[in-house]
Order: sequence, then structure tokens, then C-alpha cells
Amino acid sequence: MTSRTLVAVLTGAGISTDSGIPDYRGPNGLWQRDPAAQDLVTIGPYLADPEVRRRAWLLRRDGGALRAEPNAGHRALVELDAKLPMRVLTQNVDGLHQKAGLRDSRVLELHGTARRVRCMDCEFTCPTERALERVAAGEADPPCPDCGGILRPATVMFGEALDPVVLERAAKIAQLCDVFVAVGSSLQVHPAAGLVGVAVEAGARLIVVNAEPTPYDELAEQVVRDPISTALPALVATLTG
Repeated sequence: MTSRTLVAVLTGAGISTDSGIPDYRGPNGLWQRDPAAQDLVTIGPYLADPEVRRRAWLLRRDGGALRAEPNAGHRALVELDAKLPMRVLTQNVDGLHQKAGLRDSRVLELHGTARRVRCMDCEFTCPTERALERVAAGEADPPCPDCGGILRPATVMFGEALDPVVLERAAKIAQLCDVFVAVGSSLQVHPAAGLVGVAVEAGARLIVVNAEPTPYDELAEQVVRDPISTALPALVATLTG
């Protein structure tokens, strides 16, 4: 690798499981344990059913995602950033890349962030912790304090489209990178997963780090099945060596 090599890293839920945040689709994923939990992150049921919103707020309060700490996989990407031009394109909404030390300019959050909430009806937004304080005070489904509208996470929920500006920026990075690393993603959720094809078609080397097979494995120069918290630091050492 040279100092001018651009590395793009697409991260999915698997990079955060060692931080105590369960993935959705894996063998021990949230939806395997509780199929009804999919409603909590799907826009239609969330807007239509106050009970779904109440359960979603309890999940945010008790799930521990906002209290989670970065693991060795997140820290390895900080080390990569110190040595090579890189960008993280993340499907995650947990903010752990930034918490590990990556600057906001290095991270493109394809699916938004769970660290803020916003109103469906006006422009109100605030940190999620502030809304959770109202839940702790007894508001099971806290409305917008400005207009009374429904508060929802500042994420792209299932059933919603990605921000086209964000997607365009991600596609540009995929087109320009020399190496594309997909980490901890099933590569089944589009259009984010399609960034892999964009990178490969533009000539990038593809490396897949994931415990389970993905639809793009046969396009990869290297497929790593080892646990991400050990595999990613080793891969970063190879890329920067």
C-alpha cells in the first residue's frame, strides 16, 4: 500500500456485536430472538401504533446501545485512518466509530444516527438521551415538545429510502477507492450493499470480513471468517504494513 491508496470500509452490525449491540439477522440476532422486534424499526408500524412506539422507547432505554463502548474493530479503523486515506461507510447507527476517535468527516452514516431524535411534523431535534429522560420520568411515548408530533430516531428506518445526497457521496467514494473492505455486514440490505458492486466494477480490490457467507464473497480477493475484533486489527496491520 502507498500513502495515496484510498481505502473504503463498509461496516455493518457485526462490527458492533462485541460492544454488546446485537445484530438483526445473525444466528443470535435480535429478529431471531424476537421477530416482532422488526416492527420497532419499521416506519409504518412505528407511526401507526402507539404501542410499537412505547416498546421502541423501552428498547432504546434498556438496550444499552447508547452506553456501548467501541471495541478493537472500531479502534483498528482509527489506526488505519492515521496511516492511509480512508472513509468509513457505515450501515450502523450507534455512533461508535466517532466514539472510538474517527472524525465526523471520515464517517458517512448511511442509515443516520440513533444518538438523536427528530419530530415527524416539524424541525425539532435533540439528543436521544434528553428524550429518554422524559421516558424515565413516566412519558411512555414522549411527543415533540414544540408541536406535539411523533418523535422518532434520526435514522433511516425500514420502509424508508436513504438520503439521495448521502447515497451519492457513498457511491463516489466506492468508485474512487483502491481497496473496498466490507466488515460485519450480511450485504443483503440495498442500496448500501450495492456499493460493493460499484467498487468492484471500478477496479477496487474487495475484502470481505464476515462470519457468515455474503452474496459478494465470490467477487472478493480475500474472505475472512475470523471474529472481527481479532480479524480487523490483523487486516489493518497488513494494509498499512
